[in-house]
Amino acid sequence: MAPLHAVIFDFDGIILDSETAEYESHRLIFERHGVPLTVDDWCDQIGVWFEEHERRWCAKLNELSDAAMEYESFKSEQSRLFRELIAREPMRGIRELLDALNAAGVPTAVASTSSAKWVVPAVANLGLSDRFQTIVTANDVARRKPAPDVYLEAARRLNADPRASVAIEDSAPGIAAATAAGMKTIAIPHWLTERHDLAAASMRVSHAGELTVETLEHLILTGRPK
Repeated sequence: MAPLHAVIFDFDGIILDSETAEYESHRLIFERHGVPLTVDDWCDQIGVWFEEHERRWCAKLNELSDAAMEYESFKSEQSRLFRELIAREPMRGIRELLDALNAAGVPTAVASTSSAKWVVPAVANLGLSDRFQTIVTANDVARRKPAPDVYLEAARRLNADPRASVAIEDSAPGIAAATAAGMKTIAIPHWLTERHDLAAASMRVSHAGELTVETLEHLILTGRPK
């Protein structure tokens, strides 16, 4: 079997820049109520799932603003802004890397802590559904990142040894999840996760266009960047 068994991608912030739209949609609502929402306020929770995510931010806004906003109005406006702001194309180098991996016969998967109702249609809208052999989301596992469950499930579905697989992530919780699964990890920090501690990653690049099949194979064989 080839040294590189599989490459498994996070979704938000790696395949699609949904992180910017998510942050900006909240920031704009806060701004309209005279309340700042800084990158520092936002970035630590990226990559970690919180129950009642939107209710938490709505409650935070109402705590800091004199003009209270009902949750349903908050969620409706946030969703509208998100749809306006969301990117329509994959992030830099992703399509080319997927094409190269497919041409080389390397299985690929998505492993996301987001829900299937978001990830699966979003992958389809980017025209990338046929590039992945499987998509694993929070709906498929008991624990979300930083637990390794989504990565282990993706490897299982691909019949891949996690120790011979590479995970591509943008956040500290994602790197922790893939490392706990036994995978080599590549960090591609998003502008909103540059503050995360990504030192545990096996390798760090600025965008997916810097990666090749040969680079990934070298990482598996040596444990070091090429």
